[in-house]
Amino acid sequence: MSKYIINGGNKVEGRLSIRGAKNSVLPIMAASILNESKSIINNIPNISDVHVMIDILKSIGCEAKYEDSTLYLDSSNININSVKEDYMKMLRSSIIVMGAMIGRFNDISISYPGGCSIGARPIDLHLEALKKLGVKITEEDGYIYCHRDNLIGNIINLKFPSVGATENAILAAVKAKGTTIINNAAKEPEIEDLQEFLNCMGAKVNGAGTSCIQIEGVDKLHSVNHTIIPDRIAIGTYMVASAITGGKLEVDKVVRSHMEPIVKKLEEAGCIINYKDKGLIMNPPKKILPVDIVKTSPHPGFPTDMQSQLMTLLCLAKGTSIFHETLFENRFMHCSELIKMGANIINITENICMVKGVDVFTGEKVKAMDLRGGAALVLAGLVAEGTTEVSSINYIERGYEDFEFILRNLGADIEKI
Repeated sequence: MSKYIINGGNKVEGRLSIRGAKNSVLPIMAASILNESKSIINNIPNISDVHVMIDILKSIGCEAKYEDSTLYLDSSNININSVKEDYMKMLRSSIIVMGAMIGRFNDISISYPGGCSIGARPIDLHLEALKKLGVKITEEDGYIYCHRDNLIGNIINLKFPSVGATENAILAAVKAKGTTIINNAAKEPEIEDLQEFLNCMGAKVNGAGTSCIQIEGVDKLHSVNHTIIPDRIAIGTYMVASAITGGKLEVDKVVRSHMEPIVKKLEEAGCIINYKDKGLIMNPPKKILPVDIVKTSPHPGFPTDMQSQLMTLLCLAKGTSIFHETLFENRFMHCSELIKMGANIINITENICMVKGVDVFTGEKVKAMDLRGGAALVLAGLVAEGTTEVSSINYIERGYEDFEFILRNLGADIEKI
């Protein structure tokens, strides 16, 4: 398996251009099932998760072609109502096809999804939402079987603002008869992007970005051309890379409201960040400052997908920081690997840890356990004394396009072997 070899000490600095958000493109790709027509989706990142989702769509009869960061889909002839277990186990986000498929077929079957092992991430909220719309669900031998005669609009009260459950509920409700209201909906920017995509193909979805989303069912949808929003998590990761190595970074395109939760914490850590034109400029901290508490929470709170990267930065702060992970129980798997490199991290409970700043990281052989934790180890390697070897980088490649190439272009000494 491939690995990254990193020689620490170089500044990561320069101008950064990032393609679309992984967490946005996957549900939008699933949504293309609904229009029974052509979809052109621009600004697609070339990452393994996208290619797995392409394979899933092809496996049910969708035509798909990816070239020059644009994805061309034609769902006119989709005629298979089940997704094979092999595909679902490769990608936990694959569960998002469930809402779109039941919006198109009376009967579907899919296996339980796989992906990173950062936590249980039960799908009970997804299933409860679909049941509210008239879907009958049975579970047997690791498969979920869904049947509906008609989809009927209803009020869905989510117990937790789950992004995936919100997206599946929206996708299933688009062609339901009548009005659906989703209360306690997730507010993430990627939900807004999904709403924009659906409405461009003729859906009537309102309220994305708030806790209450309304969907008026429609009978038919049409072709669409859409551009994916910038990836706030990838941008935040490269901002940390520059901050930890003392480099200045200019990002050419961001959505300010999407970046604010990340920017605020980086500013607390001593970074100087200014928005300019459509992008931003970040100057690194003169010294890395500790952050009293970093508590992950649904948007507009600090994103769980940036927790491990920020922790790497604060491992070198002059003081103590507390991390409270509220969303996933296994989000601290990277801590043991950072400790190998010299970090001083103390687990207080399963989801709270204390980070006492140290002077340096030391290069070591470490292993990525998940997507964002793996990225955090690369960030540590960029500033470590000596050579760092990061293995199991297939996790990292699920969410970062040309990670080592972009870092190398910004000045890092990193290669993939």
